[in-house]
Amino acid sequence: MHFEPVIGLEIHAQLRTASKIFCGCSTAFGAPPNTQVCPVCLGFPGALPVLNRSAVDLAIRAGLALGCRINETSIFARKNYFYPDLPKGYQISQYEQPIATAGELEYLTADGRRRVGITRVHMEEDAGKSLHEGFSDSDRKTYVDFNRSSVPLIEIVTEPDLRSAADAAEFFGRLRAILVWLDVNDGNMEEGSLRCDANVSVRPRETTTLGTKAEVKNLNSFRFLQKALEYEIERQIEVLESGGRVKQETRLWDSAAGITVSMRSKEEAHDYRYFPEPDLPPLTLDHARINAIREAMPELPDARRRRFVDVLGLPDYDAAQLTQSRALADYFEAAVRAGAPPKAASNWMMGELTRALKDSGRDIGAAPVSPERLAGLVMLIEKGTISGAIAKSVFEKMFASGRTADDIVSAEGLTQIDDDGHIQELIANVMRANPDAVKGYRAGKTSTFGFLVGQVMKAASGKANPKRVNESLKRALDALETENAN
Repeated sequence: MHFEPVIGLEIHAQLRTASKIFCGCSTAFGAPPNTQVCPVCLGFPGALPVLNRSAVDLAIRAGLALGCRINETSIFARKNYFYPDLPKGYQISQYEQPIATAGELEYLTADGRRRVGITRVHMEEDAGKSLHEGFSDSDRKTYVDFNRSSVPLIEIVTEPDLRSAADAAEFFGRLRAILVWLDVNDGNMEEGSLRCDANVSVRPRETTTLGTKAEVKNLNSFRFLQKALEYEIERQIEVLESGGRVKQETRLWDSAAGITVSMRSKEEAHDYRYFPEPDLPPLTLDHARINAIREAMPELPDARRRRFVDVLGLPDYDAAQLTQSRALADYFEAAVRAGAPPKAASNWMMGELTRALKDSGRDIGAAPVSPERLAGLVMLIEKGTISGAIAKSVFEKMFASGRTADDIVSAEGLTQIDDDGHIQELIANVMRANPDAVKGYRAGKTSTFGFLVGQVMKAASGKANPKRVNESLKRALDALETENAN
């Protein structure tokens, strides 16, 4: 029997606020343990939460980007359970009335357009972090760091619309790109600020009844998500084909062993005893606030990608590369506004600029060559002032010094030789110095033409106009052929 997987994701994204969701403690990552805490986020009796306005705005922004309905009233609730890193003995979350519902993420893949429904986006506080030390029972210790306790989160819950491990990984990547693009989340999965739980079941193809699902917890990379789901899908199929029954349970991904392992059974629903948070009033949002956030939102990656293709005439590949980050897309558009032809600007950004940034360990935001200065260099090539080969040398000097292309070309006398008389003189000298190559060309050995072009460019110190050199050399060799024939 052939089976198909049914996958839904729950993505936890920390919001990029300076302070926690219910207190003024810092959210900065990497501080010494338990140095960013206060009575509120430690759950001291009598300490009251105050909702962070910026966290709400970021949650609204994420909901709008995912096409959700932003609910005018949402309610925070207490989710009661015991865990060492949960100081209050409950987590403040949203349950029956979340901030956003009924959205979708639609995007173009190599296999066509894909749509994934978004069930809900709700706000909550993060838990602390347990740190384990030692391996044997005798020396094993667990410490708890509460710096992360009460860092603001949104949880994005999808519909079970994904049908393969690869689809799930691609969706997670698309969602991450949007959250980072909007400055909602920093995308640092290795730091735990973006995490994913995957719900997966399998069922016979051509059926609509859902199978029994397993939840794979705390996946913090696209590769781990895909590998964990691939393993879990195969595991469940093997259980069913052998006549067994898939258990509803929570599992963990063991990346070293390449398997999922059982964490706890969910055969009986856990009773979190949700009830409205008595210390927080209902969150009420007016249309003016929602509309102001909508109006201030930047163009989203897919829309910008389409515009780069439809309006600026870029190939699909270029547009996809230039919209990998908002900073990269902004740099490109600034270069085009400054006068650079779109395709030329794209080539330089994906080529020389990307290489230089990688070699220097910088990102586009720290590029020493501004988009306006890159446009100035590109326009010198377009005007024929310098050749492409010289431009690469000029760019290296611009990147190292921060000087403009005009300054470097002028100071070092790098203006391209465009004078026909000078080029013809160089060609004549090269032909006299290389009679064997000339003879080879006349005998039909066309590869010698490239050699002669190279010699002319060398004689011109790379400053001759390559197009003019090619045209003039061809005329000179053809003239010599005609002269000898007569």
